[in-house]
Amino acid sequence: MPVVSTRTGAELYYHEAGAGQPLVLIHGLMDVPHVHYEQVIDWLSASYRVIAPSLRGYYLSTPKPRDFPLGFYRRDAEDVLALLEALKLEPAHLLGFSDGGEVALIAAGLQPQLFRSVVVWGAVGYFGPDMYEAAARAYPGDWIAEADRRLHGITDIDAVMRQWVDAVQAMVTAGGDVSLSLAANIACPLLLLLGDRDQLNPQVYGQRFVAMAPNGRLQMVADCGHAIHKEQWEMFSALVGDFLAAAAR
Repeated sequence: MPVVSTRTGAELYYHEAGAGQPLVLIHGLMDVPHVHYEQVIDWLSASYRVIAPSLRGYYLSTPKPRDFPLGFYRRDAEDVLALLEALKLEPAHLLGFSDGGEVALIAAGLQPQLFRSVVVWGAVGYFGPDMYEAAARAYPGDWIAEADRRLHGITDIDAVMRQWVDAVQAMVTAGGDVSLSLAANIACPLLLLLGDRDQLNPQVYGQRFVAMAPNGRLQMVADCGHAIHKEQWEMFSALVGDFLAAAAR
């Protein structure tokens, strides 16, 4: 598995597959790209050169241990931008799920010229007051499989998840802006997907984000929760496939 030493001080291991226009896939909380997104990568790599990094502290990437300071989304976005720079990937398509979606929106807002298109699902760039209690439910970390903890080298999952909860709740207290203030910078086509039963990301927040993005579009997916790529694969692949094909022209 290839690795890049970035100017931001991270060593990011990444999974690579396929050929064509570059596409960067950013994973969610406690995921490993080639383990948890195998179907997505296999599908995308038929048409694109997929680069799926493990964010700093995850899987083989360093520095370790993975931690969640208050600015962890911005830090991860800076790492992703440094990866694109090191691999000379721009302009690239950028995809992200959940925490990875929040990272993708920040990266696209900071350096919009680097991206051909952006797709996020399970992310809206803003944490409303309801997120305070929703985040608290991530602690303790007994919902994270032992196999996944081993992949990341995590020995005290409760301590790690306590950091995540504290950071997210601090963002809520500070006003909730994750990347909403950057939305107007995202000039490329943006597709934001939300399940209509996603308890973390209300439709109204998604509508507000895409209204501020020059080429933003919100697509609600019926009978679906947070993980659209798992719960509604046929709809997910159809929507994302058509969007990427149009952006690739």
